[in-house]
This record gives sequence, C-alpha cells and structure tokens, in this order.
Amino acid sequence: MLSVIIPAYNEEQMIPKTVSVIDGILCEAHIDHELLFVNDGSKDSTWEKIEEAASTSRSVKGVSFSRNFGKESAIFAGLSKASGDCCVVIDCDLQHPPEKIVEMYRLWEQGFEIIEGVKSSRGKESGLHKFAAKSFYEIMSNAVGFDMSRASDFKLLDRKAINVLLNMNEKNAFFRALSSWIGFKSTEVEYDVREREVGTSKWSTRSLIKYAVTNITSFTSAPMQLVTLLGVIVFIVGLATSIEAIVRFFQGTAQPGFTTVIILQCFTGSFIMFGLGVIGFYISKIYEEVKGRPKFIIDKTV
Repeated sequence: MLSVIIPAYNEEQMIPKTVSVIDGILCEAHIDHELLFVNDGSKDSTWEKIEEAASTSRSVKGVSFSRNFGKESAIFAGLSKASGDCCVVIDCDLQHPPEKIVEMYRLWEQGFEIIEGVKSSRGKESGLHKFAAKSFYEIMSNAVGFDMSRASDFKLLDRKAINVLLNMNEKNAFFRALSSWIGFKSTEVEYDVREREVGTSKWSTRSLIKYAVTNITSFTSAPMQLVTLLGVIVFIVGLATSIEAIVRFFQGTAQPGFTTVIILQCFTGSFIMFGLGVIGFYISKIYEEVKGRPKFIIDKTV
C-alpha cells in the first residue's frame, strides 16, 4: 500500500480539492493507498475539512497537532503514522504535480527505494528569493556532499528508508537533506512547480529565514568555521598594521593618535561578537537536543 503524507497549515480551501485530485489519480492507476493529512496547528477550519473528507472517503486519515510545530515535524509525524509499504510526501497546495506520484510508484515497483522529486523549474520567484535559495542550497550541498539545488520534499520513500529516518533521534531534523543522506537505491523524477490555485503561501520572509538557519545549523557545522576564518582575517590585518607601525616608528614618521588602535578594536570587537553569536546559536541547539522534547504532540486523529 502507498501512503500519501500531506502536511497542511491553514489549507481549508484546498483540502477537498486535494482529496479529490490525488484520490482520483491513484484510483485510476489502481494503486492501493491512504491519504494521511497532518494538520500542523492550523488556525482556520483545516481540521474540520479533514474530518469531513474522512467521513466520506475511506482512504482519508488525519492527524492534528496540539499547536504549530512546523513542516518538518508534520512530515515526521506522517511517516510515523503511515501504514504503507512506501510513502510519498506532497504539499497540500498541489504545487507538486500529483500525477507524478504514479510515476514514482512504478519506479518503486522496479526496485528503487528513494525516488526524489527534483525541480526542472522553480516557478515564479523574485530575484531576491532565487538568490537566497541558491545560497542556501549551495551551503547544504557542500554539507551533504551532493547537489541539492533542485531538491524538494516531494519524494517517495520505501519502508526501509522510512524506518531509518524514524530511528534518528534528532529534534531539528531536515527531512529534505536527511532523506537523501541516508543513501539506498535512488533515482529522480523531474517536475515543474505549479502555481497555487487558491490562497497564498504560508511562508513569510521571516519564517523562511528561520527555516534556512535552523536547517543549516542542524545539518552542518560550517557556520562555526566562519569564526576561525574571521580570526585569521583579524590576525592578518593586525599583523600588517603592526608591521606598518613598527616601520614608521623606526623611520621616525609615526603619527600621534589612536586611529589605528580604534580601527583594530572595532574590527576585532565586531568579529568576536559575531563569532560568539554563531557559537551561541549552536549551543542553543545542543540545549534543545539535550532536553529531549518530542518533535510534535498529537492532539487527535481521525
């Protein structure tokens, strides 16, 4: 059986359409399936719409969080509650083309254990958003060791891969990277990102920045190396300035004043504070992991 995991946050307008489209495609392809919606603490009537869908369709199941825990937690909750031999993760807004699920499933039947949905295009995005996304994926690609520039959460996982992910105890788990990092026999399916039919994106600039920072720090220690790099830069600048000061002293051309000292103090102070900030962020992540709180709390199911 195929489990389709669908995280949903304030998607009351899309629930009926999503059920109808995905259920119709999979029934037509004669694929035994379940649609597992994960309500991520929505503030609208998303949960009520899921309950209505479950009352009219035997394939629909639902899990509701006690509050908003984020998309990563919703995905892992879906994986933990899924009954299928394989699972597909897809967005509720149908920007991921549902007909590609059939193609992924057929590849799984051929023996592939992870089928990655990769973007052939990113749809309509602003120049700033494209630059930020490119920078983020370059960092993640260097951390993971393979290209993630076209990666997405839209993918199919075999039960073997799902069990490996569920056995990881990380609280700040980055599904998009971890599902690729674990290995197994993999292949790709290309797709074009579609425009949202109704409603607006739930990702604000602030939430995207937070999402990027959290996932970068949860998967790689590269930002901590910036502290070392800044230390080297300060050392080189300080060494050059010191040599210049010594030469001027012996030449008798040294000027009175503390301009050089002030500049060095400003540079050194700012780099130290920046470095402490980066280290402090990692310490906060260690603190969260040590507390051992759950990734999510389920309030009710249907």
